[in-house]
Amino acid sequence: MSTESIQNEIAQLREQINEYNYRYYIKDDPSVSDEEYDVAFHRLTELETAHPELITDDSPTQRVGAPLDGEFPTVQHRHPMLSLQDVRGEGELRDWENRLRRHLHLDAETEIEYVCEPKIDGLAVSLVYENGHLTQGATRGDGQRGENITGNIRTIRAIPWKLRLGEAPPELEARGEVYIKRSEFEKLNQRQEEEGKQLYANPRNTAAGSVRQKDPKATAARPLTFFAYQLQTSEGGNFKTHLETLDYLREAGFPVNGKVRLCKNLREALEFVEYWQTQRDEEDYATDGVVIKVNSLNLQDELGFVGRTPRWAAAYKYAPEEQVTKVLDIGINVGRTGALTPVAFLEPVQIAGTVVSKATLHNEDELHRKDIRVGDKVIIRKAGEIIPEVVKVLLDERNGSEEEFHFPENCPACGAQVVRPEGEAIVRCVNAECPAQRERLLQHFVSRGAMDIDGVGEKLIAQLIAAGLIIDVADLFTLTKEQLIDLERMAEKSAQNVVTALENAKHPPLARLLFALGIRHVGTQTAELIAARFGSLENLQNATQEEIAGIPEVGPVAGQAVREWLDEEHNQKVLLKLAAGGVHPQTAEPAKTDGPLAGKSFVFTGTLSRPRPEFEAQVKALGAKASGSVSKKTDYVVVGESPGSKAQKAEELGVKVLSEGEFVALLNEI
Repeated sequence: MSTESIQNEIAQLREQINEYNYRYYIKDDPSVSDEEYDVAFHRLTELETAHPELITDDSPTQRVGAPLDGEFPTVQHRHPMLSLQDVRGEGELRDWENRLRRHLHLDAETEIEYVCEPKIDGLAVSLVYENGHLTQGATRGDGQRGENITGNIRTIRAIPWKLRLGEAPPELEARGEVYIKRSEFEKLNQRQEEEGKQLYANPRNTAAGSVRQKDPKATAARPLTFFAYQLQTSEGGNFKTHLETLDYLREAGFPVNGKVRLCKNLREALEFVEYWQTQRDEEDYATDGVVIKVNSLNLQDELGFVGRTPRWAAAYKYAPEEQVTKVLDIGINVGRTGALTPVAFLEPVQIAGTVVSKATLHNEDELHRKDIRVGDKVIIRKAGEIIPEVVKVLLDERNGSEEEFHFPENCPACGAQVVRPEGEAIVRCVNAECPAQRERLLQHFVSRGAMDIDGVGEKLIAQLIAAGLIIDVADLFTLTKEQLIDLERMAEKSAQNVVTALENAKHPPLARLLFALGIRHVGTQTAELIAARFGSLENLQNATQEEIAGIPEVGPVAGQAVREWLDEEHNQKVLLKLAAGGVHPQTAEPAKTDGPLAGKSFVFTGTLSRPRPEFEAQVKALGAKASGSVSKKTDYVVVGESPGSKAQKAEELGVKVLSEGEFVALLNEI
């Protein structure tokens, strides 16, 4: 083939594949089979591999770039990415409209036109296009600055690299939501389970974590998609309504939710809110409400903003969905620290789009306070639409056949006597040999945030225990590929991957090992404080209870728990076995006692642009302390979105509260 014919075929294939992507991801109307798509994509890849000089940045084959070296850089938003005011119930929504009327000097007879849009539960992003080409993708961050995630955004096929406009504006900024469909999330978790990996908690958190992967290939492997909901800027655009901007975004090649509705007045908006509450579970994406926006752009400009929210938009949030069901039985779950948690087994009922058959009852006191009995009719809901819980018992439905549940005096897993320490709400099994505790501890040990051993999840742990291959965490590091291959559904490659992951985990940071060991009262922050104080496991083993408790923010309760754990003969044997198996934690850097922030104490709360531990590590490197609670000794509380009670307590105590942007400015002044 001549160079010209190769160039022509490549150009045709690119145009063809871009059209396939547009029809599939944007129009939701696939024009070819998956096989036909794969043939075209494979042919393009083949030609570009043979002629690398013909590869261009905007080729469909180039959606995955190089891994990130370091942290995501931050970028200044051209216009702030603000939060929306939440309203709950018809009364609050009418109050919101009345405030609009007063601000606009409108009488009660003048109708305001609205656009109602399903509130997608995903991650808000900003997309910037220059001369029709995608040049930047960023997270919301603190509203003023976000993380530059352009490399990962480029892997999402629903997001166009090039606008489908005859004449693209010099600059266009679109905003929208990156999310994972419910069906794809279920498939993703099914694969996780089959591979013995930890299951993802919910679609929203998984989507947010996916766009922050350091390697774009990892992001590309997640089933991310996108809905555009706002045309922030478009040079030369002459739009009068928000609905016109959504039509323009569709024309430009963005997917826009087809459930958007124009409402002539608040009555119609309320009708849509009521309709969507019953309809939303039928859709293949998670929503928790409806966004209501004033349609007129002139009125939006006149209304402006108040604080960090636009006056012209509100997010109508639904109350958690509740259902009535029956308690079939009450059982006990034994956790990794021996905690006995009561669980209600229920008649299956659908709630928030999923079938619920059990719910946590938290602890003995909560069980008695709500007086939940076997046979009771109860109201349940999902806390945060994730965790099922019993709201209350329908006492009027009782007929006398219900049975009270009495907390066991012995552990249901091992038969050992249980205790309830004075002042605690938790009943515990104190038998270190308890099989249930061992299984939960093993699951915790390999989990993310602990040892983070890839490929070793709950299912594989259960198989290893059942096969008699492991009893404690140290046994994991004696496993061989030959032992693993004999397990059900374990191929040779998977077995080798597990062995490799275990080998790679033999030199963890000391803090991660301490957290992974499951010591009571030792979370990630306490583990970091202890590691920074003693530096090595040997030094910690030789420390007194008073020395451990004397670490600021560790205290006597955790100090006693750590010393008691270290003195337990079984735990000493485990530590020796870990060392014999080649597990040697890295020496921890001592906490800085000097630096420009020496003596200062920070608390980070709310949803920030990066994981909280990264911010905490940043201030620690400058000599400050990072705490999980606010007190009079706290110097700064840094707040993200939805900061909760910590921000309120800071204000009550007169502690300085900083936004993330103000925190960054503070560091820049150092």
